[in-house]
Amino acid sequence: MEAILYILIFIIGALFGSFYTLAVHRIPKKQDIIYTHSYCPNCDHKLGLLDLFPIFSYIFLGGKCRYCKEKIRPRYLILEILSGILFVTIAYAMKLSIYNLNLEIVAQLIFTALYLTFIILMCGIDKENRKIEKSVNIYGIVISIAYMIYLCIVENANIYRYGIYLVAYIIVLILDTITLRKYAKSTYVNGVLLSIITMIMFTGEYVTSLSIIIALLAIAIYLLIYKLKDIKNKQKKTDKQIAKEISIGFYLGAINITIFTLILLYNQYIL
Repeated sequence: MEAILYILIFIIGALFGSFYTLAVHRIPKKQDIIYTHSYCPNCDHKLGLLDLFPIFSYIFLGGKCRYCKEKIRPRYLILEILSGILFVTIAYAMKLSIYNLNLEIVAQLIFTALYLTFIILMCGIDKENRKIEKSVNIYGIVISIAYMIYLCIVENANIYRYGIYLVAYIIVLILDTITLRKYAKSTYVNGVLLSIITMIMFTGEYVTSLSIIIALLAIAIYLLIYKLKDIKNKQKKTDKQIAKEISIGFYLGAINITIFTLILLYNQYIL
């Protein structure tokens, strides 16, 4: 029975992964991600039911569109598999079992899945476009508030602590609104700050601080390698030009969810 439960969780994770690939592609284009039927991005043909099974459809179709025979990018398959594995890993770290299903653990799993959705969408879009989508951050704020209400009502968490984070959200949103009116666009920095607050809400100050430190180290290493390549290829780019190519949100999000999962596993199975 336990094996069946975890197979089901993997399938759910793969389904989420399939949704992530769709959302990462459509959100920057301001396309609907809920009601519009899935279609091939190359020939725009609507996909049939047999084309929509995560992992299996890719394998059975040989990695090609059934209609135009255009090759499907492997990242779709990879993200679906990784998403399934991530869901199973977190469920395992929470010691999920058919014998311990209760309101608390189910609620934690739901909020974790919602948070994973935020992080993966933020990372995916930032990696592809170097942009923190405001709609994704708004989604992060909404689930953060819902999570805060749950913690305060059900688990009697300290409401003042989360009140500080709400104030931080409001301050950054006000700054972003001022920037939007002045420059007719939201700034990348404001987007990153909103994402960081959401990370703190779900993974805590320690994990988020560690994520920021490691992300900064990773970015520093990236910049060093980039500079060395520039010197070797005799190309000259200013620090500002290089900085505009770094997807800070991607580094932060990927490292945050990795640390969060590892600490969850450590706390449950080693301590």
